[in-house]
Amino acid sequence: ESKYEGVFIHYELQPEFPGGVKALMEYVEANIRYPQEAKERGIQGRVIVQFIVEEDGTLTGEQVLKPVDPQLDAEAIRIARSMPKWKPGETRGKPVRMRFTFPVSFRLKDWFYGGF
Repeated sequence: ESKYEGVFIHYELQPEFPGGVKALMEYVEANIRYPQEAKERGIQGRVIVQFIVEEDGTLTGEQVLKPVDPQLDAEAIRIARSMPKWKPGETRGKPVRMRFTFPVSFRLKDWFYGGF
C-alpha cells in the first residue's frame, strides 16, 4: 500500500501551519541548527521537504524531494518532524489528508549575520 493512498492533491483549503506562512518561516528560523561540519565545508542550499498533513493535523511521511547534502537533508527532516499540529486541508468542508511541500534554506552568508 502506498503511503500516499487516500491523499488528496486537489483541495478547497490548503493545510496551514498555525499562524500561516510567516509563522512557518519564523518557526524554521528559530529551530534550525546548521550542522557544524556542513558550515565548515561551506555547504549551503535549499532542501525541498514534503510530508502529509493528516486529517487531525499531525505530520507523517516526511521525505526529502530535493536533497543538498546528507547533513542538511537530515536537519530539514528533523525540523519537519518537530513541528506542531497543522490546520488540515479541507475538501467539501471536511478535513482530508494532503501533501505539503516547502523549502528549508541553508545560507551561510546570512547565518553569520544572525538572519535567515
